[in-house]
Amino acid sequence: MNKILVWDWPVRLGHWLMVGGFTLAWLTGDSETFRLVHVIAGATVLGVATFRLPWGFIGSRYARFVDFVRGPVAVKDYVLSLLRLQPAHHVGHNPAGGWAIVLLLGLGILTGLAGWAIYNDLGGHWLEEAHEALAATMLTVVIIHVAGVVSGSVLHGENLVRAMVNGRKAGTPDEAIRSARPFVATILLAWVAVAGWWIAS
Repeated sequence: MNKILVWDWPVRLGHWLMVGGFTLAWLTGDSETFRLVHVIAGATVLGVATFRLPWGFIGSRYARFVDFVRGPVAVKDYVLSLLRLQPAHHVGHNPAGGWAIVLLLGLGILTGLAGWAIYNDLGGHWLEEAHEALAATMLTVVIIHVAGVVSGSVLHGENLVRAMVNGRKAGTPDEAIRSARPFVATILLAWVAVAGWWIAS
């Protein structure tokens, strides 16, 4: 199979913005000095996650939820094939990875909204506890997701991290997307910038 274009620019850019935003938010979570940095980092995650929801319905082929959200049987079969060290190849997200994406988006939105409420002195101590619990749960999903990416890269002989940089994975020409949608990526950047300004102001 050839290397074909699979991931559009909004998916790739959103992915790395969430990686950077979540990492920075986690590292600054207990710091009063860097509280504004924490808020902007969290706003970045929230901005990307809320943008990704509609893009999951109207985006390019492999960005759409219908392409990678599968039922429990498909997830179980994929995990078992992974444990047998013979995972089935998927051009887009595999069934287990697909649910990790859904969880990360949902947790990113809930954690970000809770953080926004706390920043605006709403909700009290219970919301702070919920915010921390959501962030910890998100970190757990991130760790599982990274483990899946590493194991998938090794077993498929395909660098999945590089694929999320250049957008290319193994596949046949008819499976490739037609455009990387660079203009939509600029809309994503603008959306994240507005989210950061609105939440931090």
